[in-house]
Amino acid sequence: MNTVNIGVVGIGFMGATHIKSYLKIPGARVAAICDASRLPVNGDLSGIVGNLGDGKPLKLDMAQVKAYSNFDDLLADPGINLIDLCVPTPQHHKCSLAALKAGKHVICEKPLARTSALCREIVEAAAKAKGFFMPAMVMRFWPGWAWLKRAIDAQTYGPVLAARFRRVSSPPGWSKSSYFKGDESGGALLDLHIHDTDFVQFCFGRPRSVFSTGTTRFSGAIDHVVTAYQVAGGIPVTAEGSWLMTEGFGLNMSYTVNFQRATADFDLSRGADALKLYEEGQPARAIPSETEDGYVEELRHMIESIQSGTPPSIVTAADGLGAVEICEAEEQSVNTCSIVSL
Repeated sequence: MNTVNIGVVGIGFMGATHIKSYLKIPGARVAAICDASRLPVNGDLSGIVGNLGDGKPLKLDMAQVKAYSNFDDLLADPGINLIDLCVPTPQHHKCSLAALKAGKHVICEKPLARTSALCREIVEAAAKAKGFFMPAMVMRFWPGWAWLKRAIDAQTYGPVLAARFRRVSSPPGWSKSSYFKGDESGGALLDLHIHDTDFVQFCFGRPRSVFSTGTTRFSGAIDHVVTAYQVAGGIPVTAEGSWLMTEGFGLNMSYTVNFQRATADFDLSRGADALKLYEEGQPARAIPSETEDGYVEELRHMIESIQSGTPPSIVTAADGLGAVEICEAEEQSVNTCSIVSL
C-alpha cells in the first residue's frame, strides 16, 4: 500500500497535531475527519491550541477531505485504511474495538484506556484483528528521548547509574470538562505522567515495584505524583508528573541520566539545546536533534508499518497496557502509602 488514507477522529488539540504531522509524511493522506460537535465547514482548524506545537495555522481542503459527525459512518467508508483516535480517554475502549472490528488499522492516543481491564480487552481484540494497532506513546519517538534509549541499550557511555524524569505543567486550559473529571481522565497521572512511566518501562523493563506519593487538586484523581521505580539491577529511577504548576508556567519536560562515563541532561526549555551531554574528559556539548518532531516520527512508524505489511514494533498494544498497569500501581501506592509490587 503506497498511500494510506487516514480518518482522524476527534478534532481537538491532538487531532490537529496529528493532522499537521501527517502532512509531512510521504504516503499519508488525511482523507476524512470525524467529530460529533466540531467540524469546520471551511476546514479551518487554526484556532485549536494546546500545550505544545508550532502554532502555525492549519486549514484543510474540504473538497479533498470527507467530514463525518457519526463514527459508524466513518468506519463504513471502504476508502479509509487507518483510524486515528484522538478522542477523550473514556471513548478509547469503545472506539478502538469498533475500528478493529471494522477491519481498520488503528492508532489510539494515550492512555490506551481508563483502566487496565479495558486495556486488556483492546489487546485481545488487536491480537485477533485484521488491522494493526498502535497506542500513541510518543516519547519513544521524541527527539532526545529516542537518543537516550539508544545510548542506554548500547551502553555508549557505560551502564546507567541513576535516572530522573520530570514532566510538569499548568493544568490544561482546554477540554476541562473532560480533563477535570478524574474518574474519566485519570488526572495528571494518566494523562501526563504516563509518558514517563511508559518511557521507564521502555528503557529499563517492567518495574518490580513502585513507591509513589501524590495529591489531587483539580480532577479528583492524582494531579501530582512522584514515583520511585524498582527496576532490574537496583538502579535508582524516579519520575515526577504534575498539573500543579501555576497558570502561565506552561509545560516542561526533562530528564537527567547518569551513566558511568557521562551525564545526559534534557530540558525542553533550552529549545534547540534541549539535550546536553557532559562526558568525562570533554567539554559539555549540546546534542542536535536527529528528528524533526516526535509526533511525525510516531505516525511515520505507523504509516510505514502499514505500507510494509509489518506490525508496529517500537510500541505495541501490550506496551500501552503495561503503562496503565504501572500507573494503577502508582495510584494504589499513593492511596496506601506503601510499596506496590507488579
